[in-house]
Amino acid sequence: MSNSSGWDIERALDAMQASGLSRRTLMKRGGAGALSLSLVGFLAACGDDDGGGADEARVIPKGEISNRLTFANWPLYIDVDEETDERPTLEKFERRYGTRVRYVEEINDNVEFFGKVRQQYEQGNSGGRDLHVVTDWLANRMNQLGYVQRFDKEEMPNAVRNIEDAVASPDFDPEREISMPWQSGQVLLIYRRDMTGRELRSINDLFDPEFRGRVTMLTEMRDTVGSVLLGDGIEPEQATKDQALAAIEKVQRASRDGQIRRFTGNEYTRDIARGDTVALLGWSGDAVQLLADNPDIAYSPPEEGFMIFTDSMQIPVGAPNAFTAQKMIDFVYRPEIQAAITEYVNYVPPVKGAREILQERNPEVAENELIFPDLSEAHNFKSFPEEEEAEIDAAFQRAIGA
Repeated sequence: MSNSSGWDIERALDAMQASGLSRRTLMKRGGAGALSLSLVGFLAACGDDDGGGADEARVIPKGEISNRLTFANWPLYIDVDEETDERPTLEKFERRYGTRVRYVEEINDNVEFFGKVRQQYEQGNSGGRDLHVVTDWLANRMNQLGYVQRFDKEEMPNAVRNIEDAVASPDFDPEREISMPWQSGQVLLIYRRDMTGRELRSINDLFDPEFRGRVTMLTEMRDTVGSVLLGDGIEPEQATKDQALAAIEKVQRASRDGQIRRFTGNEYTRDIARGDTVALLGWSGDAVQLLADNPDIAYSPPEEGFMIFTDSMQIPVGAPNAFTAQKMIDFVYRPEIQAAITEYVNYVPPVKGAREILQERNPEVAENELIFPDLSEAHNFKSFPEEEEAEIDAAFQRAIGA
């Protein structure tokens, strides 16, 4: 990373960390200058500095299968045996390779996770992690900063053969050399049908005064702002900076006026289960699980269209067992393994053949429109120029009181 970015990077980031981080949230920012820059804004500002990239990233050398592996992921994001509390996919990997997997559910937010690991990664130290899973926009930044390694695709035949076309060639990693999709998902309306008294269909339902103080939105900027843009009839892929800032101002007014109770990540699952929140923006995999636990909880893709995201696996610099981490990535690209993960997490699988297995084993999952969606109404957030992205990110952090 260049030291000539113009930002007092260390001071800004240390202040951010000192003030406390929460799920897809950041920090209290103190006025102008470096301390008013959000960590995501910092990432946008330094993304194209001389930190590396896929062309310069170190290719993982061939080696031997290790006897241990540390896998950092989000909560509730892999299959679990409810009776034993074990994770069958990891058990199968352990039996096949003799590798003991330490699975750590430590990623509760992209920005929070970056704040946690950035000093280690900057020094070429993975903190013991061999794999992490982050959303693709952060996977891009991790690569630009030189924090991840490049795959040896010869060691990943299942991944090469079975990756779904829709996620195989993102603009930031067209050959998927430094990231491999873990799961994709949709941003939905989730609500308590027994408490709203009606079905919710529009993003703008979240701004209905009837639900004042009982609405939550996501701390993930792209998910919340993209959804609000759609509610205002603007496609996020085509939005201008001013339109994005106007959507943020709308969110800020709703927060200031008490319409929005708070901004969250996965914590919303607790809020809606308790009835503290009656309507929210949430993620599709959570929606399926929430409904299974409580029939009073409902979900709906917004009628204006919905935002989508992809979370991807990466191998950080300094990973002690990088060769084995590649084997784990390749292992979950076996259709039968992916089908088991999909059956539990209810997100969109990136592996060809998983749906066919589920059609035989669990047709209800195979036909679920949230797990295998019609993408005609799906939207991605626009990639803005760096300075504009930093401005948008900083405005959003102010709006959510981070």
